[in-house]
Amino acid sequence: MSWVFIADDWVLKLKKPVSRSHLDFSTVEARKFFCEEELRLNRRLARETYRAVKPLYCDDGGTLTFEKTAHVIDWLVEMRRLPADEMLDARIAANRVSPAEMARITDRLARFYIGCPPEIADGSAYIWHLLEEHEINRELLVRSEFELSGVAALLDGVGVGLGEMRGAIESRIARGRIVEGHGDLRPEHVCLVSPPQIIDCLEFNRSMRIIDPYDEIGYLALECEVLGADWIRPLLLSALERELGDRPDDRLLALYGGFRALLRARLCLAHLLENPVREPKKWRPLALAYLTQARRHLSVIVA
Repeated sequence: MSWVFIADDWVLKLKKPVSRSHLDFSTVEARKFFCEEELRLNRRLARETYRAVKPLYCDDGGTLTFEKTAHVIDWLVEMRRLPADEMLDARIAANRVSPAEMARITDRLARFYIGCPPEIADGSAYIWHLLEEHEINRELLVRSEFELSGVAALLDGVGVGLGEMRGAIESRIARGRIVEGHGDLRPEHVCLVSPPQIIDCLEFNRSMRIIDPYDEIGYLALECEVLGADWIRPLLLSALERELGDRPDDRLLALYGGFRALLRARLCLAHLLENPVREPKKWRPLALAYLTQARRHLSVIVA
């Protein structure tokens, strides 16, 4: 969805002129708006990283420039470059993450969630997102070319859970527990510098940011588990509970986890439908790893 240009100590991000079901960057005006949204939203958790929205000019000779001319051709987000070896996924791979560091991340996120206004009026967007994405998960994961043994049972289990626990989610909405969060909280978006920087918020679709903080933290934990760091989940959930309270019961937490695992498996396999396929050997093994996590969560949902 974007081109990213990386230099010594800064990064520029230029959105592609694309339109899809969940986003529309097809006009210069739309790209400017979403650049401004990206800056605004990401400054909530990475103020030190996100610097400005910059106009890109084109001079009379057709040369692109940042020097002010009469014609603005596009817009970019300017960011500070973060050290790649300090990103959480790289730290996990190098076995260089401590519980104290993860506690600092959770503290930052907890303060963020506490400061977010409750999404009571718009909270139904969260339920509809879960239901709609689950149906898309089903449509893709059961395709015969993927030959995924047992995936229908996983989809059915999460579907039953969404039906049975919808009331519990609606109760959390009514109690003000649903907020406008990050929307894409993964280890590659967490940088363990001081202060920690949590980047790349999902800026292009607000409904995808309406979320239960325990779901979002569980999503980060899921991604850490797939990378081999199982110890992170209980630490994250316990730390969040100390700050926010009102922890969902184990079945609802498992429902969140099962849903996210199936979603991530779907997104992996969707890469195999691209032409050309980038990194073709990567996606099926990674999808199977997410399905393994989905089975673990399903055992709790159906218990």
